[in-house]
Amino acid sequence: MRKTRSSKIKRSTGTLIFDWANTIFMLIICFLCIYPIWYVVVNSFNDAHDAMMGGIYWWPRMFSLENYRTVFADNRVLQAFKVTIAKTVIGTSVNVFFTAMVAYPMSKNYLVGRKFYMAMGTITMFFSGGLIPTFILFKKLNLLNNFMVYVIPAAFNFFNLLIFINFFNEIPPALEESARIDGATDWKIFRSIILPLSKPVLATIALFAGVGQWNDWFGGVMYMTTRMDLEPIQTYLYRMVAQVGSNQVAGSISAGNISAQSTTSTAIKLATMVITTLPICLVYPFLQKYFVKGVMVGAVKE
Repeated sequence: MRKTRSSKIKRSTGTLIFDWANTIFMLIICFLCIYPIWYVVVNSFNDAHDAMMGGIYWWPRMFSLENYRTVFADNRVLQAFKVTIAKTVIGTSVNVFFTAMVAYPMSKNYLVGRKFYMAMGTITMFFSGGLIPTFILFKKLNLLNNFMVYVIPAAFNFFNLLIFINFFNEIPPALEESARIDGATDWKIFRSIILPLSKPVLATIALFAGVGQWNDWFGGVMYMTTRMDLEPIQTYLYRMVAQVGSNQVAGSISAGNISAQSTTSTAIKLATMVITTLPICLVYPFLQKYFVKGVMVGAVKE
């Protein structure tokens, strides 16, 4: 009896130690992930020339909004934001709707050629044509220096299709059968029954596609060779970071009567990074409850 009690105490003590060690470890990981973001935000709100002296870690030493005024004074920044917002909204909407529309018939075992389509789509997850053939293809399709280069190539994603298929398979077939008895077509069933029941997975895929569209900088670099007005904000930020000389960055940012000498290239980069990251961070909390449920689709089977 005493041995049993002592073993229980030892197990409880071991569990307590593990919990504390695990908590401390996770707090350290969280700190390592969050602090770099906090450091960027703090320095972006500090006076640029004072920040060059260093020693700013937790709070702005000389609070200033001059960095943000300088960034927003450049019309190219505002234009890049408009392009980014447009490509994110349109690209995400097209991706979610088109992928869902393809996934619905693919979720039916009686679809003719289903195994062939699944095999063909699986191959594309591991192999691609490469950058040069893709560039040539887009050129032949007149997608270079065209806004639709952000939308059409991203209209379908096979990995997202698999998530949709797993979710659609969990919808009771009786709902569709009763709708067909009432004379509903496949399009009517998909639009009026399947989509309203698929809010969790729709929000999940929308978050995947939206973050991808918002963070995409490569498309602007590769496919916007002459139309700089169609560059997204991430490409604009990439070009800023790629600038070598501080005078080049500050000189290219200055606009109107605002003097670039009131800030530095590093401060401008930090402010632009905060501006480009903030919107997607604000959207995520509203989709989190759907995101968790959508990601777990098909993870547990009875």
